[in-house]
Amino acid sequence: MKTEAMAILSTGDADVLQRMEIDLPEPGPREVRVRVRAVALNHLDVWTRRGLPHLRYAFPHRLGADIAGEVDALGPGAVGRVGQRVVVAPGVSCGVCARCAGGEDNLCREYKILGESTQGGYARHVVVPDRNLLPCPEGLAWEEAAAIPLCFLTAWQMVVRKGGVRPGQIVLVQAAGSGVSSAAIQLCKLLGAEVIATTRSPEKATRAIALGADHVIVTTREDLVKRVRELTLRRGADVVIEHVGGEVFEQSVLAAAWGGRVVTCGATSGFFPKLDLRQIFFRQVEVLGSTMGSRRDLFEVLALVQQGKVRPVLDRVLPLWSAADAHRALENGAAFGKIVLLVD
Repeated sequence: MKTEAMAILSTGDADVLQRMEIDLPEPGPREVRVRVRAVALNHLDVWTRRGLPHLRYAFPHRLGADIAGEVDALGPGAVGRVGQRVVVAPGVSCGVCARCAGGEDNLCREYKILGESTQGGYARHVVVPDRNLLPCPEGLAWEEAAAIPLCFLTAWQMVVRKGGVRPGQIVLVQAAGSGVSSAAIQLCKLLGAEVIATTRSPEKATRAIALGADHVIVTTREDLVKRVRELTLRRGADVVIEHVGGEVFEQSVLAAAWGGRVVTCGATSGFFPKLDLRQIFFRQVEVLGSTMGSRRDLFEVLALVQQGKVRPVLDRVLPLWSAADAHRALENGAAFGKIVLLVD
């Protein structure tokens, strides 16, 4: 069938996003076609659009990992119901290896992320494996549902699985306005931790406090490491949630307590920080890498959303056909929380 999409025919700036009609294959065995109702942006969309050296693009390429919509058609043997409201898990794995069988599908050697190494949701329809369908929490608007998967899944693994955040701990969450960090703040507070958040923008500081942060450091006005030490009585943060990279990663190590953990899932400002290794081995700081999370964890996240214990944070909602403007807003650091595209 044919469907309409915002796709790219080459990598480049936001202007490479074009509205076009594409051919969409019929769903194969254990696949479903989803009528996309909303798709949220992530920094991964920006990096993929600009061009990633390890990817083999199949143009026209569709970005978009965070998808909410309705089941439109079932392939042979697929489990699901036409018309069912669903959230799509953003990671695709083989489903049969030891990692997948053990609930660690994001460690599968064949793991792919929708919109990056496979086609994504910037379209009216998308075909995905049936195992990627999760029930959409009741009462959520499409844009709210689409704002959940990738950022909350990533934050869950960082905070719960890798960081091991416990009641009474102090957690430093870098870049409070990002989707991952807005989710991490909520999860840390839910677990009983004290949260120190950072931002470069005084305006975003107010929103971080409203989200649950106990303290906010505006890094354009204050020295991050010095202020963390003041707030923690020179102890440092037990856990640091970090995805900025560059100098911020260097500061994260310095701001961690002796025996603390720095969990990183990205490097939006630079891949090559300068580190004094003595700050890691002498103070016994653990540095943990994290990518996405398992489908099992996404069920946990959606249950918390359904119970009203955490909530998606939306910055703005635009039509899919304004995807280029949405990308520019994300690149300019203008958003607090998620930018979501509605698909008419």
